[in-house]
Amino acid sequence: MISPSVVYANGRFYSAADPRASAMLVRDGRIGWLGAAADAPSADVTVDLGGALVTPAFVDAHLHATDTGLAADGLDLSGVRSAGELLEAVAAFARTRPVGGVVHGHGWDESTWVEQVPPSAEELERAGDGRRVYLSQASVHSALASGSLLAACAGIEAVPGYDVSGWVREQAHHAVRAVALGSLTAAQRTAAQTSALRLAASRGVAAVHECAGPGTSSEADFASVLALSGAGLPQVFGYWGELGGAVRAKELGAVGAAGDLYADGALGSRTASLRSPYLDGAGCGEAFVSAEQAGAHLLECIEVGVQGGFHAIGDAAIEAVLDGFAIAARAVGVDRLREGRHRIEHVELIDKAMIARMVEFGVVASVQPVFDALWGGPDRMYAQRLGVERALLTNPIGAMYAVGVSLAFGSDSPVTALDPWAAVVAAAAPRNPAYRMSVRSAFGASTRGGWRAAGVDDVGVLTPGRSATFAVWETPAGMDGGLPVLLPGVDGVVPARPVCRRTVLHGETIFEE
Repeated sequence: MISPSVVYANGRFYSAADPRASAMLVRDGRIGWLGAAADAPSADVTVDLGGALVTPAFVDAHLHATDTGLAADGLDLSGVRSAGELLEAVAAFARTRPVGGVVHGHGWDESTWVEQVPPSAEELERAGDGRRVYLSQASVHSALASGSLLAACAGIEAVPGYDVSGWVREQAHHAVRAVALGSLTAAQRTAAQTSALRLAASRGVAAVHECAGPGTSSEADFASVLALSGAGLPQVFGYWGELGGAVRAKELGAVGAAGDLYADGALGSRTASLRSPYLDGAGCGEAFVSAEQAGAHLLECIEVGVQGGFHAIGDAAIEAVLDGFAIAARAVGVDRLREGRHRIEHVELIDKAMIARMVEFGVVASVQPVFDALWGGPDRMYAQRLGVERALLTNPIGAMYAVGVSLAFGSDSPVTALDPWAAVVAAAAPRNPAYRMSVRSAFGASTRGGWRAAGVDDVGVLTPGRSATFAVWETPAGMDGGLPVLLPGVDGVVPARPVCRRTVLHGETIFEE
């Protein structure tokens, strides 16, 4: 069926092609014309924008749809500040869920508690009152599990990361998580994914990178969310994070054997792999991928024709992965390696020498600026785990951008909220001012950067001939340089955030208020 042509008139357009444009023609999914409203060509439909701002739509370059949907409709624990508050929240929520089912909760962060000791498996069992309880920590790299949920995981006591307290990490967490998510019916899973994608569209997000893989989700879960792509919802680019799984990733419809392919864990759970020990715990974390394994994986991805990539947060993990890039470069040449636009997720603790190697090998940094807003600075979780000096070196996003590292911004939802303007603000005003970047550059990493990271070059700008993929915004705080005012002025007042009124993907409206 041929879609009607549409003129979007009486708006303001963030476009280098015509910064003064007030109207845009969309025909057959592409931008057919851009210019003054008085000169607009005829079209089947005219939409009066009423002075609203039109920008390229956002891309969330790291998301978990099922978890995001469950968190949106489930138990939000981000506000609890003690074990007692957590148990009260679980008990109240459990009463709304059927006996015999699983209570899914997310977002507790013990680093914000005065007494940083979570409740035990037995206490959770009592709070669940006949329901198994699974509560993912803010990083989603550990979780609290009730006694009955642990009992449902055969042999869990012998799995690395198990603890009798019910606070499970890494492999033990993956096992518990598989049982908890496996309790969902196919219809429940699809409903959660649909809820997440609708939420994304309502925030001006037209595409997401779904990061899946063994331990994170399942093949059935991955296939389910890929099937929703573009069906009146954002486009989904799938990443399957399995070491040596390039062929399987391609079979599953993924664009990459990347994303949540864990080279290490997370700082919040003290499992990110570090060169120097944690300040508040023994050891240097967990390393899951050697340089040789990383190199072999990248070579397999090059042979199969998919992107390769890794989750790497700590400096030791990032160094091992980059050593793997060097191995691959020696085998096939730097130019061929760079063609793949392979990626590293998170890249939180990285120094100048490693940043230079990112540039050399053409590695995309898929990063989450809001991590710094939540946990950075001299007095938050990073400082607890690493000490102030190392904490202030984390997430050097502006420094990476300044020397030419390709950036793509994401939320890692539900780890942080699906709020793309928050990512722009966090990158433009980081806790360490040495890592600032302009609002314009941060916006580019949140839009065109996400498309490029998925290998798509013709989306992400408002230019005639390009895809008509955009969002329409109300801008209550006004405009500055063609974009909404986002940062506080000299008076320190925090501006009101833009409000999404419409999101369009390849000419099709996927959200309209």
